[in-house]
Amino acid sequence: MKPVIGITCFVRETTYGNWTRDAAILPSAYITMVSKAGGVPLIIPPAGDMTLLLDSMDGLIVAGGPDISPANYGEEPGPMTTEFYPDQDFSEMGLIKEALNRDMPLLGICRGMQILSVAHGGKMHQHLDTTPGHEGHGGFAGKSTEHGVVVEEGTHLSSLMGNSFTVNSLHHQGVSDSGSLEISARAEHDGLIEGVERRDKKFCIGVQWHPERKGHDLLFSGLIEAARG
Repeated sequence: MKPVIGITCFVRETTYGNWTRDAAILPSAYITMVSKAGGVPLIIPPAGDMTLLLDSMDGLIVAGGPDISPANYGEEPGPMTTEFYPDQDFSEMGLIKEALNRDMPLLGICRGMQILSVAHGGKMHQHLDTTPGHEGHGGFAGKSTEHGVVVEEGTHLSSLMGNSFTVNSLHHQGVSDSGSLEISARAEHDGLIEGVERRDKKFCIGVQWHPERKGHDLLFSGLIEAARG
């Protein structure tokens, strides 16, 4: 049987047909990559406590999206932290904690890696362009750039992807402290944390880039294989 993979989504004002209304949305590349890897995608809206859905799932992807409310890591919003949704934070934090309690395979992507880190006691750089050492890290606000990453040997990420490769960059925030998570990868040019994981779990990996847009099939197939087990 194909494993069911839950994928978190977000609610935003969206134009479709003749309408402009709030909608629960998710870029279709996530669905394509999960399906291609042999899984069945299940979209999870941020509608309060969604942990009941885990009974119907074999794996979880916490997808990209807006900034995390700085209240989750004990800070006030900076001048560039203007779009955050505490209801989404609550829903995703609950899913992350319960999925890990069940040792359910989990992949965090971009915001997903960030909130995975915060859930483990980590903190954020609220705006990289005003953070010493990370100015000009990469694209954000609708722009995409690329840079290399260096992966720690012996990590789960290195076993899937190797020790160095190119990733895309579409984020203005970054993880400053991964909490109790192991750091598995850093940006080649400025050392920003680009990968985190827990090796005490069947599959728990977070990546700062967007593998669904980069064609990094191995991350999705690794998640699916773990979910089959």
